[in-house]
Amino acid sequence: MTHPIELTIEEPLPGAYVWQLLETDDQGTHPRVLRRAYEPAESYELALSLGQRALQSEIRHRTPHAHGTGAS
Repeated sequence: MTHPIELTIEEPLPGAYVWQLLETDDQGTHPRVLRRAYEPAESYELALSLGQRALQSEIRHRTPHAHGTGAS
């Protein structure tokens, strides 16, 4: 079973935006940091874009590959 993953953007310092992926338990509680940006982004939009890319990567990593079904 997979647990919900949430993408959040924080601004620890003015103009420094950091994305993080939080994984929760089955009820969506007790979040823990799954992945986090190594360096802050200069804008919220850039941090969001980078975080979405990391989230998609995490989803691809967790999704079983469909072998022999013609899916790519």
